[in-house]
Amino acid sequence: MNWGMAMADNETELDLLFAQARNDRASIPDALVVRMQTDAEAVRLARLAPSTVKRSRGLLRRLADGLGGWQGMGGLLAASVTGVWIGFAAPAFLPDPANYLMTQDTTYLVADLGLSFDYLEETE
Repeated sequence: MNWGMAMADNETELDLLFAQARNDRASIPDALVVRMQTDAEAVRLARLAPSTVKRSRGLLRRLADGLGGWQGMGGLLAASVTGVWIGFAAPAFLPDPANYLMTQDTTYLVADLGLSFDYLEETE
């Protein structure tokens, strides 16, 4: 059996079927074309018409939208409250910021950091 010849015949038949399908185009009914064009024109005119609804939003609403909605504002509020709490009731290992603001003497700032400058000394 010669498979090559059968394949060539099938391809020729397939090419003929595709050519026939390209030539035989089904026509769209005229009533459907008219309805589609009417609908498209109605949509186009509706988009061109000025909007009668006034879209004025308040300052708080615009601010909330700019920060990511109410979820974003909730996260920002939680972070702010946490920062204020840490600022007023700082853990023991952090220096008290109120003392730094109230005093003028800044000599103890470097000493409080516990920095060691031993590595700067030359050893021979």
